[in-house]
Amino acid sequence: MFQGATALSLDAKGRLAIPARHREALVAASAGQLVLTAHPHRCLLLYPEAAWLPIRDKVLAASSLNPQSAAIKRLLVGNAREESVDSVGRLLVAPELRQFALLEKQVWLVGQGSHFEIWSDANWQKQLEIFTGMGDQLLPPDLEGLAL
Repeated sequence: MFQGATALSLDAKGRLAIPARHREALVAASAGQLVLTAHPHRCLLLYPEAAWLPIRDKVLAASSLNPQSAAIKRLLVGNAREESVDSVGRLLVAPELRQFALLEKQVWLVGQGSHFEIWSDANWQKQLEIFTGMGDQLLPPDLEGLAL
């Protein structure tokens, strides 16, 4: 299970060093095969391939004639790239995906259980501001019974 938010730096070639605390679990969960794709919230998603395949299949099963379904297919599947971690634990983020997510030098790797989100520093800070600005509307209806 992947959790926690970590500030990282992209190198000059667009590579992201996966933190050691996540690297072994990520490689084990993926047998070395990862999928990196775009998310509608303008971040990237990093999945072990086995966790991505059921999501991809569900997205692909949707109608291509429905404009919303077609847009989601184009975004998620159309931007999906099979990647692997190199021998020193780095992941190459393609220029097109870096541009989509507005990734510059500092990025955030945010664990989401089965996968990670990769955020630009500016967009991650916006996410935190949205959350702290919610006040009494902090939890959506499906999480109202959550006790922390």
